[in-house]
Amino acid sequence: MKMKIIKQHLKLFTRFEISLWLFSIVTLVLAFLVSGTNYFNLATSLIGVTALIYLAKGEPIGQVLSALFSIVYAIASYSFNYYGEMITYLAMTLPSSLFATYIWFRHPHKKGATQVQIVPLNLRKILFIMLVSPLVTLAFYFVLKSLVTPNLIFSTISIATSIVASLLTFFRSRYYALAYALNDIILIVLWSLAASVNISYLPLVICFVIFLINDLYAFYNWKRLADKQNTHTILKEYNYE
Repeated sequence: MKMKIIKQHLKLFTRFEISLWLFSIVTLVLAFLVSGTNYFNLATSLIGVTALIYLAKGEPIGQVLSALFSIVYAIASYSFNYYGEMITYLAMTLPSSLFATYIWFRHPHKKGATQVQIVPLNLRKILFIMLVSPLVTLAFYFVLKSLVTPNLIFSTISIATSIVASLLTFFRSRYYALAYALNDIILIVLWSLAASVNISYLPLVICFVIFLINDLYAFYNWKRLADKQNTHTILKEYNYE
């Protein structure tokens, strides 16, 4: 039974995607062995990179794993007083992942499928993002400042990119991945600063380098998925399927 489930999941992915996931896992484990970090930070990274490979395929299970990642990542952030990251992932990324799970399951690209229907951005959505993102970021800035958060500017920028990414995820736009890629770059800087103080945080630096690669792939792959979905819709409309 377990083997059948594993085979069904493997069929979702191309050889390249499986290779990318394995490369990511091996790289993270090697970083763990080199730094001698704790198992918790390693587990955080492994959950996150597994979530990303599902998200790159538009599969709702990726959002479920993202919710789990949000919890463990918030704990890791708290351990280094990165309150911005902790608050962002518990108060925003966690609930947004759960809400996105609901949205993605409600909007499959075809009946009986699990892959989400990808839709283009329109002016109304763009204006909504431009209005909401600065307001929420500003509110978070003052909260983080009151908590004497280390590297306040980078933490605030991380919040801004996370908000945009979350909203784009709700809207089922491929640009969610590009926003998360920008967020990955900020987090690479944040955790590099942390690793310079405590080497045990090195796997989180490597983690977000790997995340960056995966998010860039997701941005590319969602374009392919959208093209296939549009082709399917056209064929269905003209009764070619």
